[in-house]
Amino acid sequence: MSNIILKAENISKQYRLGWVGTGTLSHDLNRWWHKVRGKEDPYLKIGAVNDRSAKATDEYVWALQDINFEVQRGEVLGIIGKNGAGKSTLLKILSRVTSPTTGVIKTRGRIASLLEVGTGFHPELTGRENIFLNGAILGMTKSEIRSKIDEIVDFSGCQMYIDTPVKRYSSGMRVRLGFAVAAHLEPDILVVDEVLAVGDAEFQKKAIGKMQDVSRGEGRTILFVSHNMGTVKALTKKCLILDKGRIISYGETNEKVDEYLKSTTSGMQLFDSNKIKGYDGKVFIENVSFVDQNENLCYSFVSGQYLKIRISVRNNTEIEIKNSFIGIGLFNLNETLLTSFRSDVLGKYYTLKPGENIINCVIEKLPLSPGIYKYNINVQDFATVYDSIKEAGFLDITSGVFYETGKIPAATSQTVLVSQKWL
Repeated sequence: MSNIILKAENISKQYRLGWVGTGTLSHDLNRWWHKVRGKEDPYLKIGAVNDRSAKATDEYVWALQDINFEVQRGEVLGIIGKNGAGKSTLLKILSRVTSPTTGVIKTRGRIASLLEVGTGFHPELTGRENIFLNGAILGMTKSEIRSKIDEIVDFSGCQMYIDTPVKRYSSGMRVRLGFAVAAHLEPDILVVDEVLAVGDAEFQKKAIGKMQDVSRGEGRTILFVSHNMGTVKALTKKCLILDKGRIISYGETNEKVDEYLKSTTSGMQLFDSNKIKGYDGKVFIENVSFVDQNENLCYSFVSGQYLKIRISVRNNTEIEIKNSFIGIGLFNLNETLLTSFRSDVLGKYYTLKPGENIINCVIEKLPLSPGIYKYNINVQDFATVYDSIKEAGFLDITSGVFYETGKIPAATSQTVLVSQKWL
């Protein structure tokens, strides 16, 4: 127990749909009457599951239900899940912005939160004044804050505007200063909720590096919510998945992120015909199929196998379209582009005749390690993009003898395998 810095026990949070506050006077009186008689709150027995896409049928909804977990000192815990799963509500409870309906939070030490852009900032005060205000809220003395202020201002990159009221800051500047304050005023627990996405690439890199320093070098604890799975993997070792207000899984980050991403691609297709559109409806990608060396359709794929991608392009005009080419981009589920296949790079252009046109791309050895991948595809000429389909479909790759040595490459998560020769 001595190394546990935060513990959530049976945390639940209930809201009343369509109302601000707890409800009507009659509900408050009913709650009071049950309380004085030593009975349970009658409204805790009702309430819908937190499913944002479902039609509301109850007056109350459980934003969180029966949340239990522990965080060790110095641990970085990732919290992932779909929009509306309850991640932000959980962090607000942990930060004491709001209280749980049931359950208790046990913490040791100071908590600093960055829940949204400008959290804890007074818009009429300058950046410098807000640094002192935030430090005072965290229980720091003026001398402690003064010793850190130069470092905070330098990290934020807002030196020019530090004596300007925060209301004149851009959203990016506010999050820069807010993160700098939260990270440098030495909280025992740092809570960060998706706000880093507002910053530019340079700041995101600095912020991630700082959080790694804070956790590894200084032994402080971080709770991190993000939809960027690459960042979650880079920053955290343990991760929990929230869905509809409940913890559905907890464990090692790499394993849980892959589990979450696979769940989001349930019902995946080799080609999603619902995404066919064409920008003008006249020239569009009609179908994409995959065949093996024997011209048999493939529905499952192995690292290193021969694969032919057959693309059907429909030209509904009455004229030939010359100098057209195809581009295919392969991505992992973290939205990282791994490789691309483009006919124009190899000097191959096509004339699209009226009607159906079949174009083939041959891949001698599928260069993907085991995992789930998605692809984008487009058809265009030098002047016009005729059709471009994002997430046109998914490929599920299993292990194969890519190097033809009898050995299967280590299943490194979603990487490209390169054919090579050693002399």
